[in-house]
Amino acid sequence: MQPKRIEPFLSVDDYLEGELSSDVRHEYVDGEVYAMVGASDRHGLIAGNLHSALNLRLPDRCQVFMADMKVRIQAAEREIFYYPDVLVSCDPGDRERYYRERPCLVVEVLSPHTERLDRFEKFLFYRELDALEEYVLVAQDYRQLEVFRRAEQWQATRYTEGVVPLRSVDLSVTLDEIYRRTGR
Repeated sequence: MQPKRIEPFLSVDDYLEGELSSDVRHEYVDGEVYAMVGASDRHGLIAGNLHSALNLRLPDRCQVFMADMKVRIQAAEREIFYYPDVLVSCDPGDRERYYRERPCLVVEVLSPHTERLDRFEKFLFYRELDALEEYVLVAQDYRQLEVFRRAEQWQATRYTEGVVPLRSVDLSVTLDEIYRRTGR
C-alpha cells in the first residue's frame, strides 16, 4: 500500500497568482510559503555588481536576473520556488514569464539569516536542476566567494582575491568588481 499523498496548503497556481499582487516576496516549498527577509546595503551592492558584470558581458541568448525572478525546482515529488540573488539562463526554451527552470548559474549572497538555508537546503535542491552547472555563494561580511561546479562533483573552490572563472557562462569576474563600493 502506497502512502497517501498530502495535498499542499497552497497550490502552485495560487502561489504564483499571489506573488503577482504581494508587496512581500515569498519562497514556496511544497505548499508552504516563507516571506523573504530584507537585504542589507552590502548584500544589494554585491548582487547588483554581479548582475551588472554578467548582464553587460553575456551574449543576448543569456538572460540575467537579480532578486525578482524565481527558480522552479521539481524533484522527488517536491515543488519548490526560490528567489536567488542572481540567476542566469541561456536556454532559449526556458522562458516562463515568472520563473526559470533551467538556469546554468545561480548566485546567493550570504547573510547571517540566510547562510544556513543557502548553504544546505537550497544547495541540495538547486543541484537537482539538470541544467545548473555552477552554484555560487558570496560572503558579504568578508571577501570570499565559493563556486560549486557540477563538473567537479559540487566541491567548493574558494576565492579571496583575483579572478573568478565562471565556466557555466564562459566568463571571469574579479573580486574587486564583485565587492565594488562595499568597503570589502
